[in-house]
Order: sequence, then structure tokens, then C-alpha cells
Amino acid sequence: MTGTNGANAPGGELIELIATSIRRERERAGLSMAELARRAGIAKSTLSQLESGSGNPSVETLWALGVALDVPFSRLVDPPRPVVRVVRAGEGPVTHSERAEYAATLLASCPPGARRDVYRIDAEPGETRASDPHMPGTVEHVLLGAGRALVGPSELPVELGPGDYVSYPGDAPHVFRALAPGTLAVIVMEHV
Repeated sequence: MTGTNGANAPGGELIELIATSIRRERERAGLSMAELARRAGIAKSTLSQLESGSGNPSVETLWALGVALDVPFSRLVDPPRPVVRVVRAGEGPVTHSERAEYAATLLASCPPGARRDVYRIDAEPGETRASDPHMPGTVEHVLLGAGRALVGPSELPVELGPGDYVSYPGDAPHVFRALAPGTLAVIVMEHV
């Protein structure tokens, strides 16, 4: 990447961003430096320099690392941004039944090739439930049924009330903290 400043970061900032991204993705994949270097076909000393921010990787090196980590090239040069979507009670596209007192609100559609797990959560005020990142590409969807809760990315959780919905990256640290007795939620974990 010599001579390239990147779209969002000047030279030194881009090198540090790449260093952080490589380290994050290697740890997420559970690989040692030696194993990642072997898979990417680069020297371990080169990888060590890249992760410490003292190297200046070529496009070819970054592509090799992306393939070895099974992540897109962009994930190494452009940090993933949390995509947090909140749908408050009474918002969203609603379809009503003609035969019953029933309304369905689409909160999120399933992308092709995705798998989802659905969980009911019963929680009481007290300790925050801090979750470590799940596998890459995981998205969590939370619909609060009763009570109040603080939910979402550890750095930027959202307070939800009954009927509120939030989605956020499940492959980053996240939290669920009940703020009222009898808090009830549905969590859908989407794995792509």
C-alpha cells in the first residue's frame, strides 16, 4: 500500500488501522501468528511487523491475509462499522389481517444463505449480561416484550421499552441489561 492514503485514513493512520484489523481478525479466527503466516504464505516476522504497525503491507500481502483469515479484503483496510437499527413500538411496515385482530410488523428480512436461532430471554435487574463476540458475520435482533433493557454494542447500547426492536453486530462485544423487573425479550441470532 505504499503511497496510498486510503479513503478514510492518512498514511500512518491507515497502517495502524490495518495493524489493528489484522490482529482483530487473527484473534477472532483463533489463529497464532505462526499459523496465520503459514496459511498466508508470508514470513512470521512480516506478520509481526504488520500487527505492530511497523510494516507497510502490499496489496498482495493483504489479499493473502484476507484469504487466510476468510474475510474480505475490505475488512482489513476499512474497519467494520456497527450497523445498529432501532425500530420503536408503532414503527415499521405493518400488515393487518382481514379475519382477526392481528398485525404483523416486519422488523428484518432474512438475507439469502443466512441461518437464524431464536431465543426467549427472561431477565431481572442486576448484573449486565456481557457477551463476547460470536462468529464473524453474526447479527443479533432483539425485540423487547416487557420491562426495560439496555441492549446492543458494549460501547453504544440502546435503551428499549416494550415493543422496541434493535439489531446490531453480534460479532463484536455486546450487552443485555434488564432495567425493570419481569423483562422479557426475543433474541434472534442470524449467522451468515
